[in-house]
Amino acid sequence: MAAARVGVDVGGTFTDFVVDTGTDISAFKLSSTPGDPADAVIEGLKRIGIQMDTTVVHGSTVATNAVLERQGARTVLVTTAGFRDVLEIGRQQRSELYAISPSRPQVLIDRKLRLEVDERVGADGTVLQTLDPTSLEKLVRRIRRLKPESAAVCLLFSFLRPSHERAVRAALRNAGVRWVSISSEVLPEHREYERSSTTAVDAYVGPVMGRYIEKLKKSIKGRLWIVQSNGGVLKSAEAVKAPVQSVLSGPAAGVEGARTFARRSGFDHIVTLDMGGTSTDVAICPGQPLQRRDAEVGGLPIAIPMTDIHTVGAGGGSIARVDEAGSLRVGPKSAGAEPGPAAYGRGGTEPTVTDANVVLGRLSGVNDLADDVEIDQVAAARAMDQLLSLRSSTTENRRRAAATVVDVANAHMERALRVITLERGYDPRDFVLVAFGGAGPLHGCDLADRLQMSRVLVPRHPGVLSALGALSGEHRREYAATLLRPATPQSLVALRKAFERLERNARRDFHSTGRPKMHRSLELRYVGQSFELAVPIVGDDMVSAVKAFHQRHQDRFAHSRPEADVEIVVARLAATVPQAELPFTGAPSPKRKPSFTRTLVVSGGSELNARVFVRDMLPVGFRARGPVVIAQDDATTWIPPGWRVQVDGQSALILDRHQKKPL
Repeated sequence: MAAARVGVDVGGTFTDFVVDTGTDISAFKLSSTPGDPADAVIEGLKRIGIQMDTTVVHGSTVATNAVLERQGARTVLVTTAGFRDVLEIGRQQRSELYAISPSRPQVLIDRKLRLEVDERVGADGTVLQTLDPTSLEKLVRRIRRLKPESAAVCLLFSFLRPSHERAVRAALRNAGVRWVSISSEVLPEHREYERSSTTAVDAYVGPVMGRYIEKLKKSIKGRLWIVQSNGGVLKSAEAVKAPVQSVLSGPAAGVEGARTFARRSGFDHIVTLDMGGTSTDVAICPGQPLQRRDAEVGGLPIAIPMTDIHTVGAGGGSIARVDEAGSLRVGPKSAGAEPGPAAYGRGGTEPTVTDANVVLGRLSGVNDLADDVEIDQVAAARAMDQLLSLRSSTTENRRRAAATVVDVANAHMERALRVITLERGYDPRDFVLVAFGGAGPLHGCDLADRLQMSRVLVPRHPGVLSALGALSGEHRREYAATLLRPATPQSLVALRKAFERLERNARRDFHSTGRPKMHRSLELRYVGQSFELAVPIVGDDMVSAVKAFHQRHQDRFAHSRPEADVEIVVARLAATVPQAELPFTGAPSPKRKPSFTRTLVVSGGSELNARVFVRDMLPVGFRARGPVVIAQDDATTWIPPGWRVQVDGQSALILDRHQKKPL
């Protein structure tokens, strides 16, 4: 097939492909290849038939998995003398406050690989001690003995004066270290621990990401772009220079896809629910996706701009079990792509959320699933029986167990949704829930009921929305300048100079992409605080930015101090250039609307005759009241009693609650 652009997203169970020919969109899935994720990507691209003028936009989990599994490169960390243990000391915060022996995340770089060099830059950027040549020579000799694959360099206050880090990088490259990350380029901001950790992760995953991209490029005739953690995209040559920027690229692409298609249906304020095979990612978009810079991956802080996404280990492949105390647990262990849920008929035997939905009748063999997977109802029932004693293994008890598995999974996802709405100062009732991912539309209405949300949107291709999002995200780069100045008119000159410098850098980086649109923001805090809130700033209108900060502080923490002094911590700039618009092919024009009834068990335990529709046969304007199942090959949608469905002009399913659920 001829393809102008291809979106690819690698998940724990399936790898998704979306083909944009310029006039039409098609999609398919292949089973992921956990041993080497590139194999499934290459197989899918071969099936498509990539041409020289094709652009492939890829959301990757390679960097994420390297950190989580501690399978990155052999990396050394170079610090200012006396500071090599910053990476291990951290913030001295205990994640398990009441645990007698709390567990700590494994340090990314062993102490024997953390080296020092004599130099010192002060907090104001002045050189207190020049980089000592003898110390540097000693460092190089040790580097040659250790033979690392990569190196991270993080010297004190290097973001104010990067010359020492650049000199160390040059020396390490001369010593044979091919990959060197310096903190003044990776994260030119204050806070030593976060800067060290982020730079270490960049160096740790750099060679892994580089090999992965190189393997893909050998199989791709056209252009390759990589999705970043903030939802934007970068050319692969640029992405491989800053691999830490792509650590959480897949979930961010899903948020971009949800935002794009929700806007087409007329909704700006959305909450996203991306439920895949191994986990669920949720985010909130009050017009724009929220950004954060304090995320952790594998217990390690990564202080880069990224979409504010909360993840829980509850997906379609999450395994259910009864613990030692007799309580039912769901996740975080997952059946993954191999062997997958028992219902997939590929050798899986443990009960999963997918198997529970099959037993409840919400997921059946009306349509084959992705990669020609056929639902095996007998295997799903056999797996669910493992949660029951031999004597209680009856159809009724099996259904009750399946309903409980779904309820427990929903409880995990409900808590995640509360974190990104209520705990962020937003009322979920003011938002539309966009349910996508392979399993999201099965659970969307149940979760909306739990949060008293009245509307759910299911896009046209929910199971591959992250791949679609890769094609709809903007070309985006972010820049920062640490200021640490009072938010007063006296700081305007420094602020203007900072933004002018950042905008020059942006125009230079985008010279071959297009003219970027500039988005300015400030990170502000009350004097004496140790955390900041980001607010937009138009031009250099400091007064309006400070007012917005007071209001944001009130919304987030239920109090503000308008009389208090405010400090500018960081000036930020986001430069964006849009990708081409995705085409809209219109809804199908079927000759008939096939439906049939079957027995369905809902969480209340009662059996209902639910109609089953094939989504490809539903025209614009189609309406129905639950209980209804809408089947398609990339995701199945469940509409329970009390809800109704309508196909809108964008071929999206709009689910509305017409009966209040009793509290």
